[in-house]
Amino acid sequence: MAPDMGMAGMAVETERGLVYGPSGKRLDVHRPAGASKVAGPAPTVLLWHGIGPDERDVLEPLARTAAARGLLVLVPDWRSDATDGGRAHLLESLAFARKEAGGLGGDGESCVLAGWSAGAGSALGVALRPEIADGWRPRTVVCVAGRYDLTARTTGAAPLADLAAGRDPGVPVHLVHGSRDTVLAARHSRDLAEVLRAAGRAATLQEPETDHAGVIMAEYDPAADRCVPTAAAHAIRAGRLVARALAEAAGDAA
Repeated sequence: MAPDMGMAGMAVETERGLVYGPSGKRLDVHRPAGASKVAGPAPTVLLWHGIGPDERDVLEPLARTAAARGLLVLVPDWRSDATDGGRAHLLESLAFARKEAGGLGGDGESCVLAGWSAGAGSALGVALRPEIADGWRPRTVVCVAGRYDLTARTTGAAPLADLAAGRDPGVPVHLVHGSRDTVLAARHSRDLAEVLRAAGRAATLQEPETDHAGVIMAEYDPAADRCVPTAAAHAIRAGRLVARALAEAAGDAA
């Protein structure tokens, strides 16, 4: 767990493979070096990956870039192919973040909840239906390259349907979506932003010039059938923008 320097210049350390719940699934912790020793908790982000099962490693470049901005970032594995679509894994990881982030140098009760692709709708679902987390809401939600007319893995309801039924996320929603995304078109985030703003709810939308994987500093590898890190300039720029959005959202949560 030796620290190195993140892209924003702050030393970052990573702790891998913590078991987060009864399922035995694991998560990684990315944080500023010495975060557990400093006075006061680091702003905390729980970051969910997309539909690929157990792909916490895919988000590591983004998570470490965000941690270099002073954040404690928890990235759990979860399995979309589980019988419940991954709901239990996602909610277990949320319970872990709320309970254990303090011992890891952060603050779980006021954490930012974020997700990429299928993780984005799952994160927004928690804010729309806080009863699934004993009435708890994240202080801010960050949704990256998501689609919101599909059933959220956490709730069993589509976020847009919940909004149409009068449900309120109750917290700011920050959206980031690559303008060149051909997997999930950017219009899905535009549609959500329009609905939120029309209802007078706080929402921002940024569209960096990148694709579905680039927005998390990755590219799709057909041979591996998964996303892998990339040094492509468009992806580095987009990932830094997402990391900045996470940091700014954490500032909202302070």
